[in-house]
Amino acid sequence: MSDEGEHTVSPLKPEPVVRSITPAEILDALAAGLRDFRAAPQFGLFFGAIYAFGGLFVVWGAFIAGLGYLAYPAAAGFALLGPFVAVGLYEVSRRREAGLPLAWGPILSSMFAQSAREFGWMAFVTLFIFVIWMYQIRMLLAIFLGFKPFASLQEFVTVVTGTPEGLMFLAAGHIDGAVLSLVVFSLTVVSFPLLLERDVDFVTAMITSVRAVTKSPGPMLAWGAIVVALLVLAIVPAFAGLPVVLPVLGHTTWHLYRRLVAPEAPIAETTTAVPDAGTAA
Repeated sequence: MSDEGEHTVSPLKPEPVVRSITPAEILDALAAGLRDFRAAPQFGLFFGAIYAFGGLFVVWGAFIAGLGYLAYPAAAGFALLGPFVAVGLYEVSRRREAGLPLAWGPILSSMFAQSAREFGWMAFVTLFIFVIWMYQIRMLLAIFLGFKPFASLQEFVTVVTGTPEGLMFLAAGHIDGAVLSLVVFSLTVVSFPLLLERDVDFVTAMITSVRAVTKSPGPMLAWGAIVVALLVLAIVPAFAGLPVVLPVLGHTTWHLYRRLVAPEAPIAETTTAVPDAGTAA
């Protein structure tokens, strides 16, 4: 039989399938993340150290610019960039899971593979939100404390903690930071691992990430709270805890992604019959 009049149509890829998880699976993923870190600590310490030095640079830059009073919000906002730095950690966990050798070349190049452009867009999203955070802090300062310059961080702390206006600024700033953190968490908790593993665009990755959070709001909010608590503990001692905390969180995020997003199903091509010109009415 002739195949004339037929052509093969490649259907669009279906959206990633999101699954719900339980609190117990959060703990299982955390245990798996710890195992990954212990199995290959050199990679975790490397990416964690980069993140720590980046945080120190941001805070140092604030002091050099004469804006030492912005050191605390700058350090808090810098935590929003963690998911991008952790891409290399996701690759370590992916390769361990697949039984692939752990080598610096493939792991570092994972950020510049076929999804490099999409990673770039995701990095832009997180950086943009960081910039919004810093502008909002300046706006809140103007609203509650006016445009008064602060000579030092100590003076800023004294005013913020010792006046009603300062306390209102602290409250508004922390509420604003919590909202932005929730936005970044929802957009990135699944998107970066998904872009690493599959050929999808960054918009699909972000939508899938938000779907994953809304599918299991309780466990995912609990995980978000764990992330915030660990990052605070790691940042307080001059970012010294980040070389350990970041890799554990990064590896754990990969294992959570595996539980939240079902494996990609193979796509079968379909054949559609097209009437021959000679048989058309």
